[in-house]
Amino acid sequence: MNRTSLFYFASFVASLLGNSITTIALPLLVLFTTGSPLDAGIVAIAASVPAAIAGLLMGSLIDRINRRTASIIADVISALALLILPIVELTVGLNPSWFIAVAVSSSFGDVPGITAREAMLPAVAKAAGAEPSRLIGLREALTGVTMLIGPAIAGVLVAALEPVTVLWFTSGLAGLAVLLTLGIPSRATAHQRDRDAETSTQGMSSVFNGLNILLRSPLLRGMLLLAITLGVVLAAIQGMVVPVHFAFQNEPQYVGFVLSSLAAGLLVGGGLFAALANRFPRRVWFISGIVILAVGFGGLAFLGPVWTIFASAAVAGLGGGAMNAVVGLTFVENVDESQRGRVLGAQNAILTLAPALGIGGGAVLIDTGSLHLATTAFVAAWVVVSLGSLFNPLIRRLGEPSRELVDA
Repeated sequence: MNRTSLFYFASFVASLLGNSITTIALPLLVLFTTGSPLDAGIVAIAASVPAAIAGLLMGSLIDRINRRTASIIADVISALALLILPIVELTVGLNPSWFIAVAVSSSFGDVPGITAREAMLPAVAKAAGAEPSRLIGLREALTGVTMLIGPAIAGVLVAALEPVTVLWFTSGLAGLAVLLTLGIPSRATAHQRDRDAETSTQGMSSVFNGLNILLRSPLLRGMLLLAITLGVVLAAIQGMVVPVHFAFQNEPQYVGFVLSSLAAGLLVGGGLFAALANRFPRRVWFISGIVILAVGFGGLAFLGPVWTIFASAAVAGLGGGAMNAVVGLTFVENVDESQRGRVLGAQNAILTLAPALGIGGGAVLIDTGSLHLATTAFVAAWVVVSLGSLFNPLIRRLGEPSRELVDA
């Protein structure tokens, strides 16, 4: 691993770790301040909608400037937004409107930052002399590691400090990500500027160009549907089903261990893809990931003994790590360099809404039916969508260069 890829992954981990800790600390801060779970839900919704809009708006900008510059701008926005709450708490005092304001402002840094780093990966791989599949596998593995340690660090910090004080730390992580990104040579993240006249002069219409490309490409549309379904199901299981189950069992201490098992599976799945991606056909990785995910989700649906839930979460993570790596590589290989930012921005904008749908849907199913009804419904949704993907004839072309986007 040379300097370029080292700084790339270091900045990726710093930014993702900050987001992971904030995800836990911010809702607790809302609850401690207002005492209302509804306020926490309102803040979550207030963050998700602007984040989706930011993904669409900033994707076009990411295609017009150096991706390193875009990443730095996004992390600076996140760092400054997170500083607002500690400063307000020390001065005028916090109220729900401040949480909404911060949720909205920080959303304009989070999704564009993720998009910029995803978009620059092929250029980083080229500069590092590495295969994109290897770097994507490593990125998925590091995502698993961050998901594994992020909640644990958040728990320690929240126990030792006030939740509002934790935001000083997460803002510092965003600032660290900026410094680490500066270590990536600017030339390594530059992209082609040779756009045609239509691309360079289309103005605001380019905001929705990425969404248009996603919807017109059968392969990318199928991958997006699969990613949305996975996001909804995982959010429902992580954010609603597992916590409610263990709350009913009076064993809330196990929630964190289940999420850690899922993260460990993601780590192994991404690591295996990074090490062995070129030894097996792409469709083998993809199909294996889908099937293993179904097995893991099926085990979770039974909500049996604690050890079976741990094991099922790890299996689901294993399949998810492999499948996510294939999905990420498919976007790299089938999206033109000059359009990658806006396409990934549109994808991330849509995926930002998936957790709210999963948690909200899970809450409705549990409230109107039962916990087992919710698990059955979400597992069935995954099986239906994944079967549709398996019967998609384009799956046989995974790993082959595609010109469908150029022709679209």
